[in-house]
Parts: sequence; C-alpha cells; structure tokens
Amino acid sequence: MKEEIFKALEVLKKGGLILYPTDTVWGIGCDATNPDAIDRIYKLKQRVETKSLICLVHDFKMLNQFIENIPEVAYDILKYAEKPTTIIYDDPIRIAENIIAPDNTLGFRVTDDAFSKNLVRKFRWPIVATSANVSGAKTPRNFKEISSEILEGVDYVVNLDRDKQSGKPSTIIKLSQNGGVKIIRN
Repeated sequence: MKEEIFKALEVLKKGGLILYPTDTVWGIGCDATNPDAIDRIYKLKQRVETKSLICLVHDFKMLNQFIENIPEVAYDILKYAEKPTTIIYDDPIRIAENIIAPDNTLGFRVTDDAFSKNLVRKFRWPIVATSANVSGAKTPRNFKEISSEILEGVDYVVNLDRDKQSGKPSTIIKLSQNGGVKIIRN
C-alpha cells in the first residue's frame, strides 16, 4: 500500500487525476484546492459545473481547516452512522472556488478506508472523491465496470482492491447553520 500511496501522491502534487478505491466506490480524485484539476474532472465526467463534488478528509481536525462552523449535529450523525456518510456544509474555506456549489456549500466525508485515509493524511489537503463514471451512467460496482473513457482520462490508476466489490455510494446529508438537516441520498 505504501508504494501506491507514494505514486498517487506524486500525481496529486502535480495537479493530476487519480482513479482510486475509497470507502464506498472507485473514485476519481484530485487536489480539492486545485481549480485546474477540478475542471479536468468535470470534463472527464461530462458533468455540469454547478453540480458540486465530494471531498475526503482523514479526521475532524482536518475538516475544521475547511469548515469553520461545523454544526454540533454533524458529530452525532457521524458518530452513529452505520455506513459512510457525506455531510454538506455551509461556507467552505481554503478550497478551490469551482468545487463549491452555487449555494456556497460543499460535501465532505471523513473516510475510514485505510488507503484513502492514509493518502489524504499524507497529502494534507482534501482529495476529491467522485464516482468513476460519466455523469448519468451507472456507478461501477467494481473496477472491471469502469469505462475505458474514465480509465484513459486519469493520470494514475491505483493498483489495489481491483477484485473487490464496491460498497454503495455514501449517504449524503445536508446541514445548514440554522439547524436544518436534509437527507439527500440514503
């Protein structure tokens, strides 16, 4: 795993795109603070830029660097979540502008997967984690289902967990500073 982390880090530091296993499904990733890399993901996925992406962080301390006002309920939701959960927060900071949704929100997930957690920890910045498919296409359940278009569009494909069946996409919950909680995807 160490060698794969090293190779992925080299690509991320140069503004490249990686294809990697996450705690949910295979994802396309890049430095969440690099607007050019984020543009490449939108183009590769053929995704409208107003549809935000998800970022991975390795713990709450890291999350606090990019969300100043984390609602208390977020800690409770994540403490009791039975599966990977992405929370959409208001007013992200220190992040590329083109990853932030038009309503000034962004989704973050504290990853538990060993590879992605170590990768984010060593990179020291959030990493984008968006499903490895063209927008509107079915999310691949395993590595073999990832299209050649996606495979050829990234700069590095992590050589781990290629035979593993992916989990389901994360639950997505939107929190607002006024106390609102909305389930976007369960």
